[in-house]
Amino acid sequence: MDWQSLVSSFVCALLVVVVLMTFAGYSVMVERKVAAWIQGRPGPNRTTVPFVAAIPVLGRLVQRLGLIQLPADGAKFLFKEDPVPGHVRKFYYFLAPCVALAPALITVVMLPFGEFVDAQGRGHPFMLCNVDAGFLFMFAVGSLGVYGIILGGWAANSKYPFLGAVRGSAQLIAYELSMGLAVVPVVLATARPGVDSPLNLLSIVREQGGMWNVFSQPVGALLFLTAVFAEANRQPFDMPESETDLVGGFHTEYGSFKFGLFFVGEYGHMIVGSALFVLFFLGGWNLPFAGAGAGVGAAVAGVGVFLAKLFFMVFFFVWVRWTVPRFRYDQVMRLGWCRLLPLAIVNTLVYFAVFAVRPL
Repeated sequence: MDWQSLVSSFVCALLVVVVLMTFAGYSVMVERKVAAWIQGRPGPNRTTVPFVAAIPVLGRLVQRLGLIQLPADGAKFLFKEDPVPGHVRKFYYFLAPCVALAPALITVVMLPFGEFVDAQGRGHPFMLCNVDAGFLFMFAVGSLGVYGIILGGWAANSKYPFLGAVRGSAQLIAYELSMGLAVVPVVLATARPGVDSPLNLLSIVREQGGMWNVFSQPVGALLFLTAVFAEANRQPFDMPESETDLVGGFHTEYGSFKFGLFFVGEYGHMIVGSALFVLFFLGGWNLPFAGAGAGVGAAVAGVGVFLAKLFFMVFFFVWVRWTVPRFRYDQVMRLGWCRLLPLAIVNTLVYFAVFAVRPL
C-alpha cells in the first residue's frame, strides 16, 4: 500500500469516527429532549453562546432545541476536576474507559450505510472495509465492550463496581447466544445461488430488496432487538449500572473525562446495534418491497433512508428507556436463559426445516 492510499484510508477512518462520536453525542441530547417530552417538561433550553444568541430567529431556535447542550456537556467533562481515588488499580482504572469505547469505534468501519449502483449494475458500497464474514467480525469485536465494564468494576477495588462488573459479564453470556441464533435464519435466507458470501452485510441487505426480514422473520427480529438492548446495557437491562441498588455500578468511582468515555461508549454501542438491526431486518437502505435503484440520486436517497431508519431505532431505544421500568437482576437472567434462548433455538430449528425444503 502506497502512502497516498494509507493517508486516504486514515482520513476516511477518522471521518467515520468523528461522525460516530457526533451521533453518539447528539443521541444524549435527543434522549434528554425525548425524556422531557415524555415527562411533560421543556428539557434543556437555556444553554447558548453569545454569537449564536445574537442571530434573531436562529439563536432562539438553537436555544429551544438545546443544540448547544452537547458542546457544553463535552467541555464540562473535559475541563472539570478529575480526582483519582487512592485505592484503585490505576493502570486498569485508566484503561477501562478506552476499552469500553474502542469496540464501537472499530466496528463502525464495517457498517455499510448506502450503495452506488452504476450503469452496468455494479454496486459500490459506502463503507470503509468490506469483509466477506463482516457480521461475524462485528459480533466478535462488539462483544469486547463488556471487558471495559469488567476492567472498570474490578479496577475500582470496591464492592458496588465489582458487582456491576459481574452482572455485566453474566448478562453478556446470557444474551449473546440468543443474538447469534437470531441471525442464523437471516444468513440462511441470504444463502442462495449467486450470492458470494451470505455472511457479508452487503449480501444480507441486497437480499432484502424484495421483502424485509422483519416481515418474514418477526420472531428473530424480536429476539435480536431484545438482545441488543441487553448488550448495550440500556434500560430495562442496565444491570451493570443499576443506580437503585449499585449506586452507579461499574463507573461509581469514575468522573470527568473518563466517565464521559463510558457515557459515549454506551451510546456508540447503541448506535451500532441499531444499525445492525436496520441492516439485518429493516432492509438497510432499501424501501419496503422495493430494491435500490441506480445512479447518484438513488444512492443519496438510499443513504437518507438508512439514516431515517437509524434515527427511528435510536428514538425507540430512548422511548423504551423512559417508559419501561428496570427489571430485577433475577428477571433479566431468567428472561435470557429460560425464555429467549429456548425460543431462539426453536426459531432456528423451524427455519432450518423451512429452508431445507424451499426451492433454490
